[in-house]
Amino acid sequence: MRALWSGRAGRDYLSDALTQLAGWTQHGQQIRRTLVLDDSQHAELTERIKVAADALHLRPDVRRVEGHTQIHLGAPNGEGITEGDVALAARIEDVYRTIVDPS
Repeated sequence: MRALWSGRAGRDYLSDALTQLAGWTQHGQQIRRTLVLDDSQHAELTERIKVAADALHLRPDVRRVEGHTQIHLGAPNGEGITEGDVALAARIEDVYRTIVDPS
């Protein structure tokens, strides 16, 4: 079961969350991010996303397209963006920073 954000307060909360997630944009009932990664970075990111997504019981859409990694979060059937989706996006950002700047 997915807890949805609804009503004006939910939209405000989502807007606030997205301002903290640089590079993520809302497209309908999903949030999306495109990253420039090489193949090994993509593989590492994908594996770490899988672990985090499994813990949150989410199924992100992660694909490799022309040297870019595209990530879509949110229910594909239009149910809406959840707090879990935003939490996963934040986790992905942390992992991404670790992968591109491992210092």
